Amino acid sequence: MIMSKSTHGHLVKGRNGNIKLVLTEDVLHLGHQGEVVEVRPGYARNYLVPRGLGTIPSEHNLRLLERYKVRVAQAREARIADLKALGDQISKFSGITIESRANAENQLYGSVAAAEISTGLKAKGYPIEPDMVVLEGAIRETGLFGVKLNLGFGIETEVKVAVVSVAEKR
Repeated sequence: MIMSKSTHGHLVKGRNGNIKLVLTEDVLHLGHQGEVVEVRPGYARNYLVPRGLGTIPSEHNLRLLERYKVRVAQAREARIADLKALGDQISKFSGITIESRANAENQLYGSVAAAEISTGLKAKGYPIEPDMVVLEGAIRETGLFGVKLNLGFGIETEVKVAVVSVAEKR
C-alpha cells in the first residue's frame, strides 16, 4: 500500500476520502497492531483515536509504536516463561483432594466443577482461574481424575484430582 506522508501530524487521506491510521491495538474485523488501515473519518475521530486504538501515521508515532511492540513482546515472553514454569510445577505436584457428599454407590449429590478445582489449587498456592480448567463435564462420582489445565499461550498441563466422600456428621 502506498502511503501519503504526514509531516506535521495531519490526517492522511486514502482513496474515497477515508483516513489512514496506524492501529496501536488489535481491532476486531479491522486489523492487527501496527497495521496501516483506511477507515471512515467519523470512525477514526469518534471511536479509534479517542480510545487509543489508532493514531495518525507520522514518523514519531511509528517510532513510538515500534518501541511499544518491543516492550509488549518482551512482556509476553516473560509471561510465557512464567506459565511454563507454573505448568512444570503443577505436573510434578501430587494433586488435590476435594471432599463432597456422596451416596453408597459413590455418586456425588452435587458435582465437582472447574470452580472447586480452581479453589483447591489456589489453596495450595497455584494461581489457577476456573476458566483455565478444562473439563468435558462436571465430575459426578468419587475417584481419581486427571484434569487438564490450559494455562494460556498453548501451554497445557494436567493435575490429579481426588474426589472423596465426606463422612456425614450426625
